Amino acid sequence: MKAFSELAQPLAITMWDFSWLERRWPGAGYEDWDEALDGLAERGYDAVRIDAYPHLVASEPHKTWDLLPCWNQQDWGSPALNRVQVLPALAEFIQKCAERKIKVGLSTWFRQDAGNTHLQIKDGIAHAHIWIKTLEHIEKAGLLEHILYVDLCNEWPLDVWAPFYKNPNGGNDWRHPSCLQWMEQSTAEVRKFYPQIPLTYSLWPDKAFQKGELSFFDFLEPHIWMVQQGDFYSRVGYKYERFESIGYENIVRHAEPLYRSNPDLWQAQLKDCILWHAELSRRTGHPLMTTECWAIVDYKDWPLLDWGWVKELCAIGVETAAETGRWAAIATSNFCGPQFRGMWRDVAWHQQLTKKIHQSKFPGRD
Repeated sequence: MKAFSELAQPLAITMWDFSWLERRWPGAGYEDWDEALDGLAERGYDAVRIDAYPHLVASEPHKTWDLLPCWNQQDWGSPALNRVQVLPALAEFIQKCAERKIKVGLSTWFRQDAGNTHLQIKDGIAHAHIWIKTLEHIEKAGLLEHILYVDLCNEWPLDVWAPFYKNPNGGNDWRHPSCLQWMEQSTAEVRKFYPQIPLTYSLWPDKAFQKGELSFFDFLEPHIWMVQQGDFYSRVGYKYERFESIGYENIVRHAEPLYRSNPDLWQAQLKDCILWHAELSRRTGHPLMTTECWAIVDYKDWPLLDWGWVKELCAIGVETAAETGRWAAIATSNFCGPQFRGMWRDVAWHQQLTKKIHQSKFPGRD
């Protein structure tokens, strides 16, 4: 399925990150995988992106690991110390997806365990081999055909997800030669063993992108939100606070009122970013996939937070991306999971958008 050439239509994809394995306590949303996946299929989705925990699989796949929280303010993953065993759970989950004809995209947020196993990754080759070992386990289980792609690291090279790589440029700027070398070496090494699997690193949007950069990717996976455009978050007063509630208090006070004060402006900025990436796809020949999008980065079921304006923006994002014909897979938001009850319960909304995704054109590769 290299570069998705065998897909009959664009896929409706969702991001279940590390929640699929960590949020299994009663009421957390993923304690019953059959129920959660039946709900996903009912809503019209046919692909899911999950954390495969490749560094843990490559180290001791059947070990029970103590994982530390990366936040306590968000409803992705666990807000406190948790314990997981990656295998055989990973194979069992992929099998359940396969039974429902749901393709699985593999990614990783390099979750921190008590022993800091993720810090043992020293270079691009080592990075590649943790993925090679993980794919070997999936292949031995007879499940490789159900893997849609591999994203070698979520939102590379942000230090919150890849602390083992010290980015000379800082932040999410991937243009330093050492960063480019890391990505190129790692994708080339994985490709030696699994040439049939599309490879990428998911990235934040970057309008300085030039043709020829990242040509070693099989596709691009930009994460696109309205709040990244202009000065929305600075005016709201949100600073990605991970362990204190002031960020959400400011979202309650300012986010929806700011959007409602000039919706045409914020919608236009979102559309502009989507259309820019569509043109980038035409120039480079890379198909696009987006699994985190379109309204606001962080949100949840919380007092005085309404999902209406978020769903409004997400629908605009889906429709705009679908109309370009450049996306091989489109998400409706990064909140499409059972733990986000206010978003999840509107089954008809999901079905309407997944239908539009499936009816959109397929990009192919120039």
